[in-house]
Amino acid sequence: MRKKSFVFVLFFLGLLSIAFAEDGLRVAHVDSKLIFEGYKGTKKAQEEYDRQVAKWEQQANLLQKELAAIKEKLDKQALMLSDEKRKELEADYAKKNTELKEFIDRVYGRTGELITENEKVSAPIISLIKKAVTEIALQEGYDMVIDRATGAVLFWKDENDLTKKVLDYLNGR
Repeated sequence: MRKKSFVFVLFFLGLLSIAFAEDGLRVAHVDSKLIFEGYKGTKKAQEEYDRQVAKWEQQANLLQKELAAIKEKLDKQALMLSDEKRKELEADYAKKNTELKEFIDRVYGRTGELITENEKVSAPIISLIKKAVTEIALQEGYDMVIDRATGAVLFWKDENDLTKKVLDYLNGR
């Protein structure tokens, strides 16, 4: 089955290249990963994101320290504590442990604040990159721009690479 899909992809690419040659379509390529990493605005956004992550890490560390302190008190004083005081500390420990787990899930979970913050910070940059690619492609007369970062491009000519032009455009603002 895998061999059939590979043959289909090669056949499709062959048809596509014939269509490009016949219609005179101009195709360029970019590496969006290089653009994202090279854009000056990305560094600022990364710093903002890192500051927020550091705050969450501080909160998580504080909760872990509080939990460890309760556990240490329970372990060291277990024999000296009254049943009532021991149960109270055990309840505090369970509450703090639940609080820590909920915090970790809320921030670092699959739909957590970490992912939301990352999207919030990177979405405007991605939008700006798309706009710059479109603008330069239109100025240069290209009909299509393919992104090498996706891994789908097997061959490219350097003279059709718009990556540097897009970076220069973005960083020249």
